[in-house]
Amino acid sequence: MSEKTLGVIGGSGIYDLPGLEQRREVVVETPFGMPSDALVTGVLHGVRMAFLPRHGRGHRLAPHELPYRANLHAMKQLGMSAVVGISAVGSMREDLRPGELVLVDQFLDRTRGRTQESTFFGDGCVAHAHFADPVWEPLRQLALAAARSAGAVAHDGGTYLCMEGPLFSTRAESHLYRSWGVSVIGMTNLQEAKLAREAELAYATVALVTDYDCWHESEADVDVAAVLAVLRQNAALAQRVVVELAKNLAAAPPVSAKGCMAHAILTQKQAISADARRRLQLLIGEYLG
Repeated sequence: MSEKTLGVIGGSGIYDLPGLEQRREVVVETPFGMPSDALVTGVLHGVRMAFLPRHGRGHRLAPHELPYRANLHAMKQLGMSAVVGISAVGSMREDLRPGELVLVDQFLDRTRGRTQESTFFGDGCVAHAHFADPVWEPLRQLALAAARSAGAVAHDGGTYLCMEGPLFSTRAESHLYRSWGVSVIGMTNLQEAKLAREAELAYATVALVTDYDCWHESEADVDVAAVLAVLRQNAALAQRVVVELAKNLAAAPPVSAKGCMAHAILTQKQAISADARRRLQLLIGEYLG
């Protein structure tokens, strides 16, 4: 039986993953620079794990400053085949309440300044990955079951709108996004989903609702103090979800996105630059010829 692996990227308020056996801190260098922080590796219910605090310990990095490429490449370097991104989000629907979880299945991109950090490709090798379904469904289903086993109110599906930040939405923007039918709003997870697909990593998002954004007439407008209060209450819940997900992965068939980039490269093999081959070797080397 192949080894089960899971990378976890912890969002705001989630800077550690307790309970790991064979715990070790690892500093990883990548062709795309250094990740947000050192990663912690270990074993949980027989699943080999790697944990990375998305914003760095102490929350040092803003959403537009995150080294998304280095973060996902580091997960690949450590042998992860699946990655779950845990993220604080604002709710755009009345029925998605603070403290509840949403296992999103779609994304909308409203970022503006992250083109370089949104893809491993360009600069010597062009590829266009299939991304109609941006979340790896078998992994999402395992995470949904894990959330419910952990005692969370977990909603099945929804659209995550990824905004630029670092400011929260204007009221006009918030009402516009609601008119589009989005479920939650955040600032980080779409880049992770894109890069995971290009790296042939199965990816899913566990979205932790912290507030109602600023559209809600009877709730106070979102502020950092309110968000942090909810995060403190639910950090333990998110960690329980990870424990249950490890159990589910251990008992399930292997989750793998292997092969999803096999037909994505457009650049002729003889035209791929030596530097691009070096950068991409770990990710999709077998397709470069």
